Amino acid sequence: MPLGIAVDGANRHDVTLVQDTLASIPVERPAATADRPQGMCMDKAYDSEAVRDFLAELGFTPHIRSRGEEASAQLKDGAKPRRWVVERTHSWLNRFRRLLVRWEKKTENYLAMIHMAFAIICFRSAGLFG
Repeated sequence: MPLGIAVDGANRHDVTLVQDTLASIPVERPAATADRPQGMCMDKAYDSEAVRDFLAELGFTPHIRSRGEEASAQLKDGAKPRRWVVERTHSWLNRFRRLLVRWEKKTENYLAMIHMAFAIICFRSAGLFG
């Protein structure tokens, strides 16, 4: 499940929404210590120094793949790269036709539909719907 959600147009780059997404995390996280550092895994779209600096300010240890790093790892190991959790989550959300094409004009309504879809996904994974 995602930590936070930021809604914006489809033509915006992922890097521009990092601050809004991390600011929308509803759960207070514990402070990072030397014994228990907190990592943040991100895909290649977030590979920039500005994002790395912002994550360091928040106390996260960034784990961001560099561009071309996954392809070179695949050639060395001979194994397929794992599918990112983000792509899996997008696949789960695409099962809800209401979210596949955004019909809501107000951002609040669209965000409410996203929250409802994630609630249904959580209930299904917990086995509460049978």
